[in-house]
Amino acid sequence: MDRSILAVLEKHGRISNADLAAQVGLSPSPCLRRVRRLEETGVIRGYQALVDPVAVGRGLRVFAGVRLARHARPEVVAFERAVTQLPEVVHTHHVTGNYD
Repeated sequence: MDRSILAVLEKHGRISNADLAAQVGLSPSPCLRRVRRLEETGVIRGYQALVDPVAVGRGLRVFAGVRLARHARPEVVAFERAVTQLPEVVHTHHVTGNYD
């Protein structure tokens, strides 16, 4: 049942509890309890709006190849933290192989 709830919420995060309950075949009260439990246990980490980047003047996507001198976990974590704090960076992807 939780997987059904999650599948619906992933597609329709703003769905009302009544509509969610109807889609997954529960009554509203147990459905709400399950959603709250999923939130409290960290399965659902939050809700967000998907913004059209072109509509807000951020239509450019850039993938930059970066090589780190050291691959120890502390250096990788420090690099990730520094990059994600840049206001220009909206999303990051960590890939392995020739580039870090």
